Amino acid sequence: MIFPLKVIHEDEHLALIHKPAGILVSGNGFMTIANALDQNLKQSSQPDATLPRPIHRLDYATTGILLCGKTNSCIRALSKLFQDKLVHKTYFAIAIGEMNTSETINTPIDGKPSKSHFEIIESVSSERFGTLNLVKLSPETGRRHQLRKHLSGLGNPILGDKDYGQEGLILNGKGLYLHAHSIAFEHPVAKEPITFVSPLPEKFSKIFPSQGKF
Repeated sequence: MIFPLKVIHEDEHLALIHKPAGILVSGNGFMTIANALDQNLKQSSQPDATLPRPIHRLDYATTGILLCGKTNSCIRALSKLFQDKLVHKTYFAIAIGEMNTSETINTPIDGKPSKSHFEIIESVSSERFGTLNLVKLSPETGRRHQLRKHLSGLGNPILGDKDYGQEGLILNGKGLYLHAHSIAFEHPVAKEPITFVSPLPEKFSKIFPSQGKF
């Protein structure tokens, strides 16, 4: 039995699911989102139906919304939307330390142009970390670990980030505080703009109780 997934939306052509932390989207392992999709989604009745497939990736430790295709034509169309930068995603993270209210980060990643926007939604003081910020992030490019690297490069690593955090400021046992919150795009078949949301995990609201609306 492959683990159950929370399905946010599903139709004949595509689906959006909530990715839990600690699971790979795809890869050689048995326990991946890609392997679990077939048992969690209904088979499409379209002529070009295929095994459902993730269209993009989220890091192993990241939670949140993941877009999947259920037909060959929709998978191609959704992949093209990503290629043309017509899929708009927002993330929430908890970042450590004093930082600007909003900023655009253009630091290249692995020699490739990269761009991320952020704005602080709320900040709280922390005895251990000084300041913790609930940050809304909008990446324009999709480099590997982009948001984690961009915030770490500012000196404001994401809480729980063991790869890009600062020594002495690593939070153990709670996971990474990075969540893929929403995704917006034009449905390839219906040709209508759609937006879907995966609410913030409970661990975010324990630090920012007033932000349960997200």
